[in-house]
Amino acid sequence: MRSSILTVLVVVVLHGIVTVAPGGLRPSPAAALAAQFDAEPVFWRQLEIAKQLVRSGDRQVLPQLEHWLGHADRHARGNAALVFAGLGDPRGLEVIAAMLSDRSDRPEGQGIAGAPSDGRYHVADQIRADRYHAAHLLGDLRDARGVAMLVPLLSDDSINIIVPWSLGEIGGGAAVDALIVALDSPSPGVRVSAIETLQKLGRATRCRGCAR
Repeated sequence: MRSSILTVLVVVVLHGIVTVAPGGLRPSPAAALAAQFDAEPVFWRQLEIAKQLVRSGDRQVLPQLEHWLGHADRHARGNAALVFAGLGDPRGLEVIAAMLSDRSDRPEGQGIAGAPSDGRYHVADQIRADRYHAAHLLGDLRDARGVAMLVPLLSDDSINIIVPWSLGEIGGGAAVDALIVALDSPSPGVRVSAIETLQKLGRATRCRGCAR
């Protein structure tokens, strides 16, 4: 029996789930972060944990987070998808892409700023908030594949205000081309955001040029 327990512990340590410390076996840093992600009920704090998980580079936490990819709260679902995408699992980007086009009915979740005038839950507002969050996540992810997902949203009046920011976070020639297109948007907010983002990218480019 003791031999079996030792075998299990060896396998667990080899797979990086726990580390050996002076006080005994402890969860690996990434596993501890995943536990924090599971326990955090506020989406923006959970998102910060998600970014730390991506920076850890530890893909072994993904099975622990799989159940979030189908969570009813799309903000939490998207945060988990960021971890998967950031760690190279294609399911992450697939979930974010699906959120962008998902207009299905859903229970009340996070991300709606302010209460409606009638004090009641409106699914349309939740859908808008969830899709906005997905577009924001593409900027957080900084994956060039996100540009093609963001460009069609420039004509979507419900969430297009976030698109220039996300394009700027991704950067690159395709993102700049999309931002130039956004300068002709009928939305003043989108035009201003596109100008500010292009200016920011211009400063970054000059800075990189000065460093050479």
